[in-house]
Amino acid sequence: MQNAWTPTSPSRVIHANNLEVLPGLPDGAFTLIYLDPPFNTGRSQKRQSTTSVRSVAVDGSHAAGTITGFKGQRYERIKGDLLGYDDQFEDYWAFLEPRLIEAWRLLADDGTLYLHLDYREAHYAKVLLDALFGRECFLNELIWAYDYGAKSKNKWPTKHDTILVYVKNPARYYFDSTTVDREPYMAPGLVTPEKVAKGKLPTDVWWHTIVSPTGKEKTGYPTQKPVGILRRIIQASSREGDWVLDFFAGSGTTGAVANALGRRFVLIDQNPEALAVMRVRFELVAGIDFSDLTEERPENDAVGSQPSLRKRASQQKLPQSIAGTARPN
Repeated sequence: MQNAWTPTSPSRVIHANNLEVLPGLPDGAFTLIYLDPPFNTGRSQKRQSTTSVRSVAVDGSHAAGTITGFKGQRYERIKGDLLGYDDQFEDYWAFLEPRLIEAWRLLADDGTLYLHLDYREAHYAKVLLDALFGRECFLNELIWAYDYGAKSKNKWPTKHDTILVYVKNPARYYFDSTTVDREPYMAPGLVTPEKVAKGKLPTDVWWHTIVSPTGKEKTGYPTQKPVGILRRIIQASSREGDWVLDFFAGSGTTGAVANALGRRFVLIDQNPEALAVMRVRFELVAGIDFSDLTEERPENDAVGSQPSLRKRASQQKLPQSIAGTARPN
């Protein structure tokens, strides 16, 4: 990639197709990778479902069509019936799978992947990640529950996202729950006053509001995730000075929280609107490199081609604790 990145580089925001950038990043460079890809919610998309199962060798050979998993196992790719799905991608998993393969390669031996999806694809993703990482590398299924928006009358309203957590090496992964912000007890009368004052560690179900449409945290980016969710992830699964990667960066919340917590980061997104928001979000943070690896564009259009979005983003006043200041590399 242009302007080659190494672990001694400053934190960086890259405007590019992530699959064109990821192969140029070095193996094992990131302690934490958080991914919030598109949720497969568009229109008229057809894909072929795939299931991966372990392939058993017969006389030292494997069935045709098998692939070698990252843990040395071999898996047979079995194509299921053609299913119709709603999304803008012709094949959602052909889109996501090569990016997850790169994520595995880029994780440090003590690293952790957080894949943020919703009910449409989370279960398919679990099967795919079991094949790519190995089932023994599955750490958690986190449920982010919220209560906002329309309520369905003909089914249970869907008010949660799923975050799948996989580690590179189940014997060496980094996790420190003592650094995580505690939360109030739901039944404080059942515990001692000392415990009430201290709060409890979060479980695998996280009750947290969405980004308020009128709150100070709002950047104007439509799929922005709350600071509180990213803060919990980054606190638990990285140390100060570690590198964090988000290659569906969106509004840049991962980088903003990583910076505020003393981590270093690489953010990648190909949407000009995302880059416009991130330029505003990090304009007061020194020492961050912005790289545009897309086609050449006029200099005065470098921050994106959406003036209305730039105006909205520039009006946002992010809390200093989130925007932060650059920490020396």
